[in-house]
Amino acid sequence: MTDPFTHSSESVAYHVVTGLTKLGLALKSHAWQEGEGRGLTPTQAQILALLRLRSTGGVRLTELANALAVSLATASEAVDALVRKGFVQKERHLRDKRVLALTLTEMGSREADHVAGWPDFLLKAVDVLSPDEQTIFLIGLIKMIRTLQVQGQIPVSQMCVTCRYFQPNVYADTERPHHCAFVNAPFGDRHLRLSCPDHETAPAEEAQQVWLRFVAPRLRPAVSPQTSPSEHSTPHISKEDSR
Repeated sequence: MTDPFTHSSESVAYHVVTGLTKLGLALKSHAWQEGEGRGLTPTQAQILALLRLRSTGGVRLTELANALAVSLATASEAVDALVRKGFVQKERHLRDKRVLALTLTEMGSREADHVAGWPDFLLKAVDVLSPDEQTIFLIGLIKMIRTLQVQGQIPVSQMCVTCRYFQPNVYADTERPHHCAFVNAPFGDRHLRLSCPDHETAPAEEAQQVWLRFVAPRLRPAVSPQTSPSEHSTPHISKEDSR
């Protein structure tokens, strides 16, 4: 009998993509099911979740469309629906009074809190993985997301690896090799964020150098990390929960 595996043309990458596609379908299906019960489309739910994350100053419509990778017309239609429902309001931007910014109403904030929990049904599936497997999976996702961002396939998200405060692999401690200059604290791979409200995008050349240090072999002597700006010298969250 011919060995079906030896001559298989399907690579591991192919199987990974197939698996990610199935997860994407599960997320989309769950979002529609949850949304129908609350009168929301998945796009409207995503807008609420995004405004919840960026609660300070509001978000411009163009920023919203770019963050969700949808057309300006699609974003505008979804926002108008949310305004009619009383979930979103349009106000003058705090830093530029000439433009309108989108913010959540009190009712919208409550709805956004509920929407934020929609993907939680996947947590049980992730919990099947061991802590080490979860960390490896997270690193793999970060590498894939950054590659797609560089290619312009998906919007740039507020990840640690693109932040000006991120200093990778500066400690010999394999559990906490990285340093966050914003909170002035070390942290490990398991604390890496895919979306951080304190994120500030690093200049392109600097971001590339940081990325190369992040993906380089981890066996290195400890060095002193750069000190954080004075206004951020005291962590505003505990060291254990800094990520």
